[in-house]
Amino acid sequence: MAARPKLNVQNFPRPPLLELTRRHLLIRWNGQTLADTKSAYWVLETTHPPTYYLPKSSISDAFKLKQVPHKASLCEWKGRATYWEVTNESTGETVKNKVWSYESPTPAFKDIRGYLSFYASDVPWECFVDDEKVAPQEGDYYGGWVTSELEGPMKGGPGTWGW
Repeated sequence: MAARPKLNVQNFPRPPLLELTRRHLLIRWNGQTLADTKSAYWVLETTHPPTYYLPKSSISDAFKLKQVPHKASLCEWKGRATYWEVTNESTGETVKNKVWSYESPTPAFKDIRGYLSFYASDVPWECFVDDEKVAPQEGDYYGGWVTSELEGPMKGGPGTWGW
């Protein structure tokens, strides 16, 4: 397979771009498939690695989602985010606040209504894009997935909040 061309995050747009992606997204929790899809969206925003939004239908029946009450954040572009807890039914382990969605997004992002985005940091699962294990975006706020095709300084780490 030919190497993908490099994507410089400095060239991603602002305001962000929402696009359908057919890339293979896979999330595995202790060897179990949590989510698997080739029909998701990605958001491309200047200085950020892509953030992926997966359809709820891609979640395995072995995992249960429950909305976290009274937990929200606000994105100037997408609107108010809702947070979720995920329970691995086979182990009983639950993770809170590492999955989010936009249940009533702004008009420009209406296509991701109800789609789920997963943090890749401080979680028991591993995230993959086209069979490549992703690295989490630095910091504890943004949820981008970093792959080897990305280049350029990325927001999230120490000293990058003012960019």
